[in-house]
Amino acid sequence: MIVLLLLLLIIGVPIGFTFALAGLLGAWMADLPFGMIASMPYYAVASFPLLAIPFFILAGELMNRGKLIDKLIDLIEVFLSWLPGRLGHVTLLSSAFLGAMTGSSIATVAAMSSSVGPRMIDKGYKRGYVAALTGCSGLLGVLIPPSIPLIVYGAAVGASVSNLFLATIVPGIMMALIYMIVHWLSIPTVLTNEEAGKMERKSSFDKDLFKKAPLLTLKSLPAALLPVIILGGIYSGITTPTEAAAIAGVYALLVIVLGRLVSVYKIPNIFYQASLISISIMVIIAFASIFNRVMTLMQVPQTIANFTTTITENPLLFLIFVNLVLFLVGMFMETNAAVLLMAPLLYPSAMNFGIDPIHFGIILVTNIQIGLITPPMAANIFVSARINKSSLVEMWPYIVRFLIPSIIGLIIITYVPALTLWWQ
Repeated sequence: MIVLLLLLLIIGVPIGFTFALAGLLGAWMADLPFGMIASMPYYAVASFPLLAIPFFILAGELMNRGKLIDKLIDLIEVFLSWLPGRLGHVTLLSSAFLGAMTGSSIATVAAMSSSVGPRMIDKGYKRGYVAALTGCSGLLGVLIPPSIPLIVYGAAVGASVSNLFLATIVPGIMMALIYMIVHWLSIPTVLTNEEAGKMERKSSFDKDLFKKAPLLTLKSLPAALLPVIILGGIYSGITTPTEAAAIAGVYALLVIVLGRLVSVYKIPNIFYQASLISISIMVIIAFASIFNRVMTLMQVPQTIANFTTTITENPLLFLIFVNLVLFLVGMFMETNAAVLLMAPLLYPSAMNFGIDPIHFGIILVTNIQIGLITPPMAANIFVSARINKSSLVEMWPYIVRFLIPSIIGLIIITYVPALTLWWQ
């Protein structure tokens, strides 16, 4: 089953169908009746928590098409105008805010590459560095809640999505600070245009820019309120994550319609684009259920759990093994598919070692997300390279600058559980 899965992925078969075909092969090998697994895809997606995915995607698409994200970026630039290399810091913090709207890493990379990327290049930044920065900053788009991969993990293992969102706040802030330090240290070597990069090099307060703050605050307020509505509703206990996602979608629609930010005639197309993204994720979830169910019936997760406990009884060593496996998987697989594959496989082992399921979920998703900036798959990097018109050769030296600190951050998250379980 695993060999067929990898072969199909290598030759480019769509991920959802790859899971289905590998699962059907496993059912045939285990002599399981196909009628028993026919209804699994339906029941896998007929889940209340998973309804949050299309609503979050719709809210992010509406905000993006209504140009509210651009206004939010302008406001962040005002308050970071005193920092050297301010546009890089704007990119990183804006990615964190954008993640709180879309929950998607690749969507964050695409938006930041289109909006801030050209401005950084005009200010004298090397094109390869800009592409690397915007590509790597997409990691923050998932660590800051809400996060679609965390919703998928919660649905796969039965963990509380609200608790997962709460647990990822501190790791997300920590990663943002790590990236900002890396950018600050990189400034002397990544600015090539002396004249254009003059303002980026020095640390000074831009009074003219600050004078625009009241107007920019007013314009960006609708976008800034969206994360408050989502997270405030969830953490106050007023709404579930799914209900918060639905409210976010309705709120975003009202903002762009009442504000006349988008023509009414374009709204059906926005819904259509959001539907395409949602359907692609749901297809993966639906067909992955066949694969996961067959593996469960064949006792694969239990076998792995027993095998790991025979290798070591030390949970610290087990987590090293888990991180190595997840890092390799993240290099080759799409995020949600990787979560759906690895979570059911490794979850029983983690429980045997007494690892908190919420903490384990943050480790798993963070690790797989790092795979999005690690070739050969590196979806974030390739999206950023295409939009910023850069090449992997130009980007690679700068990708390493962010990749190594990302791994250090992952190690801290792994072995300091208090970062994720601070709220308990």
